Amino acid sequence: MAVSPELEGLRRIVPSRFVSFSFPNPFLGGAPNPYGDSYAGECIRVAVLDSPLPAPSVPSTVAMLVPAGRHRDWIFSTRAGHLHLLLSSTHVSRFIILGPELSAPSPRVVSCVSRPEPDPAHARLLPLLLALCPAAAFLGNARHAVPDVPLLTFHDDLLRLAPVKVVAGPVVGEMVVEDVAIDCAPGPVELRRRLRFKRMPCLVQTQVRLCPSSAAAAAASSSLLEALDGSGGLLQPEVGGSLVEPYLQAMVAGLAVIAPSVDESIQSGVRPTCLCAGVGGGSLPMSIRVGLQFNVLGVEADSVVLDVARNHFGLVEDEFLRVHVGDAIQTIEEFSRQGEADMNFSAVMVDLDSSDAMCGVSAPPLEMTHANILLSAHTILHHHGVLILNVMPPPADVSFYQGLVDVLRQVFSELYEIDVGNGENYVLIATVSPIETRVTDNSGQFLTELRKLAGDFLEHIRKI
Repeated sequence: MAVSPELEGLRRIVPSRFVSFSFPNPFLGGAPNPYGDSYAGECIRVAVLDSPLPAPSVPSTVAMLVPAGRHRDWIFSTRAGHLHLLLSSTHVSRFIILGPELSAPSPRVVSCVSRPEPDPAHARLLPLLLALCPAAAFLGNARHAVPDVPLLTFHDDLLRLAPVKVVAGPVVGEMVVEDVAIDCAPGPVELRRRLRFKRMPCLVQTQVRLCPSSAAAAAASSSLLEALDGSGGLLQPEVGGSLVEPYLQAMVAGLAVIAPSVDESIQSGVRPTCLCAGVGGGSLPMSIRVGLQFNVLGVEADSVVLDVARNHFGLVEDEFLRVHVGDAIQTIEEFSRQGEADMNFSAVMVDLDSSDAMCGVSAPPLEMTHANILLSAHTILHHHGVLILNVMPPPADVSFYQGLVDVLRQVFSELYEIDVGNGENYVLIATVSPIETRVTDNSGQFLTELRKLAGDFLEHIRKI
């Protein structure tokens, strides 16, 4: 089957190539429509992405149906989202996404419970999918003349999704604030507000719980799910409470390694200090300021992100929490050169992701892994201070994590690790001085308060 002359190049794999086009809807004319009666347009959108990794001699192809109502979601409508889905699949050379055209209307509140089933659609789509397979998939397939192209469905924990606001910042570009209902089985459903960037749509930058703004608001909605259907001012973010994101809980848990020093500081009447490199919606600095009584300085590259944090996520600045617009890594370098006494931080917490979406979701930026930057962070830390890094190794670079561990060993005294357990995030904890007590020691008021924010992650800290 020839799709069109300009797509002839799809006969071979070209690393990182991305194309999208319209194709006559194969579900018209009485065919089972995986999207039901809600969408019966004349065409569907087809997007094809080749893996950035070298292709094997017999490349594999998989396809995915966009979940109903989410065809405009950046996860499914952008190259960056497409790349994340590809890299999340094992040994895939070409990833095809099929769904309604982006111009097709979508509901204001998307119900995520009903998902298109692949089986009835597979037969109708198979001729198109085979036409989009690279020629090598046929030539190198001696035992099976026709390659297998599985049709996948997307599953996540969302029950309902309601966009709140889309804005653009000078540094991060477009971002979306959205309220969601999360399936927390076996626990109850939770309402949350989250922030995502278009450049990395599969990565939730900030996530906080939502609660009714008043008792009257709580009584006005008969269910949590209905609260998203035009909530207006009925819902508000939970400020300074327990952290939602497991990797943030793990980052906070990293403070346990300096618990004796923090306790001593608090008992002497001096608030410990923390530099948060990366603010996002502000849940991490707010929790440290409110829950642990730290003085916090947050550094965020994009002023619009800070506006979003203040207006939609409950970030409140005061004498104990200040935010600064600027490049966090450059700020660390500048503080190091200044050498001022008030830059003697108890902790530097780095929650920065790479700006290169074409490498997949990864953290921290490559610049942060350089020895001179880590030396600058070491310089601005207290003698008993700690550097805490959120790490998401790039999918295409298996040596990244070990390389970061090696350079941290060169600069800092001791190194600890927390495996967040989600298959993506690790937290590395580097200390300026050797630790003299066990980090899971339950003594001290600080560890008591820390456990409320970090939960069981205190038990997961291991020295490496």
